[in-house]
Amino acid sequence: MTDAGKLARLREKYGDASGGDIYDPAFRAVAEKQFMGERRKWPFAGVATFAGAPHRPDAPELPDFGGLDVALIGVPMDLGVTNRAGSRLGPRAVRAVERIGPYEHALKVAPMDGLSVADVGDVPFRSRYSLESCHEDLVGYYTKVVAAGVIPLSVGGDHSISQSILRAVGAARPVGMIHIDAHCDTSGPYEGSKFHHGGPFRQAVLDGVLDPERTIQIGIRGAAEYLWEFSYDSGMTVIHAETAAEMGMSAVIEAARRKVGDGPVYVSFDIDSVDPGFAPGTGTPEVGGLTPREVLQLLRGLAGIDIVGGDVVEVAPQYDATSNTAHVAAQVLFTLLSLVALRGKR
Repeated sequence: MTDAGKLARLREKYGDASGGDIYDPAFRAVAEKQFMGERRKWPFAGVATFAGAPHRPDAPELPDFGGLDVALIGVPMDLGVTNRAGSRLGPRAVRAVERIGPYEHALKVAPMDGLSVADVGDVPFRSRYSLESCHEDLVGYYTKVVAAGVIPLSVGGDHSISQSILRAVGAARPVGMIHIDAHCDTSGPYEGSKFHHGGPFRQAVLDGVLDPERTIQIGIRGAAEYLWEFSYDSGMTVIHAETAAEMGMSAVIEAARRKVGDGPVYVSFDIDSVDPGFAPGTGTPEVGGLTPREVLQLLRGLAGIDIVGGDVVEVAPQYDATSNTAHVAAQVLFTLLSLVALRGKR
């Protein structure tokens, strides 16, 4: 540094300062929740929770869900997969990611400062074998969450879980949806079951809980396009991954905001929307996908929409020795939480 005066000022201000001495008011407000004197919270110690949120396994047993604004919920169920199983391990892998939060630098928000947020544990399933009973359990559990006025943000599990979550979230009125995925997931029943990860959103529309005219699907690609005519016939907007690249993410954001409007919106994120070069840990990888930076840009561009719930699904950690897939999923979950914080309390 050639400016001696500036160097002198910096030395005077920071020369004897500790890591906990933060001067900017906004930064200091976040730091005060993280520091205990000179001691900073250890991200690798204690009970692993989503984004380091408080652990409240008691909340589901309380009539008001413990007064929470947002419940972070694990859904360790993957009986609805059509290819590689393993996303039942997704919630545990995402919880194990240490360095997420507390501050979202692009949105300039520390979501757990303004909202009452907790990791309330996993949905209690009666059976690890029965897909149908698991979906009955999901509807019952999320109906209770919604009735308490709590916004659910969930980590799956396979994408079939969204169908039953939407039955609760959209029960009072159909919701719009921003769906980020490699696949439209609007195919019909197969082999005697309507509960599978290739068709939750067709069923949600037919159940009257998802408004296709306010639904946009982004990042779509792969060999199963012929299965998704329902998306087009029902009025959903489909933006393929290569089209998103041609449009640019700013135009995609504009299209998404225009599609969902001012009404209530559910955000569903499938990790296979991300190119497997970045996130290989999933059951149905498709090359040519979005980058993590594009995903975060897209999500941050949704600031201000009326998010009433969301999920992050299809993380199958055993297919990724690097843990990068879980890291992307954890950051997406935290970004969704940040969007809810910007939206404000219900």
